[in-house]
Amino acid sequence: MSSDKKYLFETERLGFRHWNEDDAEVLFSMAKEPEVGLPCGWPAHTNIEESVNVINNVFTNAENYCLCLKETGKPVGTADLMFHFDNDTECELGYWLGKEYWGQGLMPEACTELLRRAFEDLYVEKVWCGYYQGNEKSKRVQEKLGFKYHDTQEKVKLQLLDEVRTNIMNLMTKEDWLKLVNC
Repeated sequence: MSSDKKYLFETERLGFRHWNEDDAEVLFSMAKEPEVGLPCGWPAHTNIEESVNVINNVFTNAENYCLCLKETGKPVGTADLMFHFDNDTECELGYWLGKEYWGQGLMPEACTELLRRAFEDLYVEKVWCGYYQGNEKSKRVQEKLGFKYHDTQEKVKLQLLDEVRTNIMNLMTKEDWLKLVNC
């Protein structure tokens, strides 16, 4: 990335860049809301130091992006492609959005770009995406994106919350994605 370029890539309303410690205050302002993290499987942040720790130790994946409104430059959430399978042809899409930005179509916009990146730039063949039962907002994003149901995983242990949930896994193949973008 050149020093004069603010974002790694963009959509109509969003700029994608990496998180840095200067974002800790705005991250905390979003992540302290239980309605943001609990449906995703993580507890609300309790202080800015916790948000700094997340930036330095969780948001370190090269494909983890701070989503910023281009109009203001302000971070509004995160989305990432996680390569935690045995090969680099499959990844998992993860995301969350600050509560004040819900209902504006920002997450489908961001995830559409990450799917494009996965299939066109990173040569991925399959993108997985899941949600915990009851997380209707995440379910709706995946439906809008065109993911297809794959399986239901019962009794998934959430270490950060010390609880068990049901996880619904969805899948999009490169073939599925090509059909969506070429119709």
